[in-house]
Amino acid sequence: MRIEQLEYVAAVARLGSFRRAADELHISQPALSGSVRSLERELGVDLLDRGRYGARMSDSGRELFPYILTLLDSFDRLRHAAGEQHRSVRLVRLGTVSAATAPLLAPTLQQFRQSHPLTQVEVIGAQQAEIHRGVLEGSFDLGLVNYLDGDDMPPELETTPLLRGRPVVVLRADSPLARHSAVSTADLLAEPLIVMRSGYVMHRYLHRLLQGQPPAFSYSTDGAEMGKLMVAEGLGLTVLPDFSVIGDPLEQHGVITWRPLADDDTGVELVIQRARSGSVPLAARDLHGIFVARARAHPAGHAGSPAGQAGSPAGAAPPGQAGSPAGQAGSPAGAAPPAIRPGGVAPGTRRRRGKPRVRS
Repeated sequence: MRIEQLEYVAAVARLGSFRRAADELHISQPALSGSVRSLERELGVDLLDRGRYGARMSDSGRELFPYILTLLDSFDRLRHAAGEQHRSVRLVRLGTVSAATAPLLAPTLQQFRQSHPLTQVEVIGAQQAEIHRGVLEGSFDLGLVNYLDGDDMPPELETTPLLRGRPVVVLRADSPLARHSAVSTADLLAEPLIVMRSGYVMHRYLHRLLQGQPPAFSYSTDGAEMGKLMVAEGLGLTVLPDFSVIGDPLEQHGVITWRPLADDDTGVELVIQRARSGSVPLAARDLHGIFVARARAHPAGHAGSPAGQAGSPAGAAPPGQAGSPAGQAGSPAGAAPPAIRPGGVAPGTRRRRGKPRVRS
């Protein structure tokens, strides 16, 4: 006996028709009828009288119906209690490629904690393939990953767009290249380059952009946050999604800035993913909803025009004070701080030790 069989009997009794009950339950009428028949055989009684004009409870069914309703009510109360338990003490595990930290992750966790003060959130930095596998296997409740234009989304995961932007060059604010309105591929090849490790979307993007040409010198690092720190220390340039740089404390304090790529307009999108099948804990559903709401609240606009108007000549907007581009502190030369464009309507490695873990 399965709980859904009891729900099927209750629906047929309430609606007086197998067809109407099948429509309401979103299953086929033969499947509904077969499931009810199976329950009747198991109990040894006919619960329903089937007639030409519908179905109604039999005499035996009417005697047993109060027990059916009691079981269904008990099951509903069990589900509600389990949901409340998830809300109060559940540990939510979030896998992220780390490029979402600056604009979205920290304020989302702050808001989540206000409504779930007893729920721990474990944030685990990982690569995209590891996050996909973790969400499918249940070791992650949610995943934050990036996709480039043209990438296929895994059909077994529910994917919701959050932020959309473009890859940009991240550099120190006092770099000579910060005087330019955009940075070319040739400029990248001539400078020390900080490259994301293989397995990250930005590693794949940069390899495609440079067409296999080696830069003057390169470092390899594991995630956007370390890449920005290395840029701040003057070790070179890196390429990241604009939404992982805009609003970052290093950018807000004028230590690093960014410029669009002059010869590429590929888009990049940050999405949140969860499993399509299985039960998603209530706390994880709430955290998912906060991510989506905060992404929609970001001001609309076109990221990617930091120095004056798009296409303005190099050097047209020279930097202001040392360490801070002209105009508002933390924004590129000659323009108001670029807005982050929100998501809107849709556009197997082993875990390494030392991944960043943050608990809220």
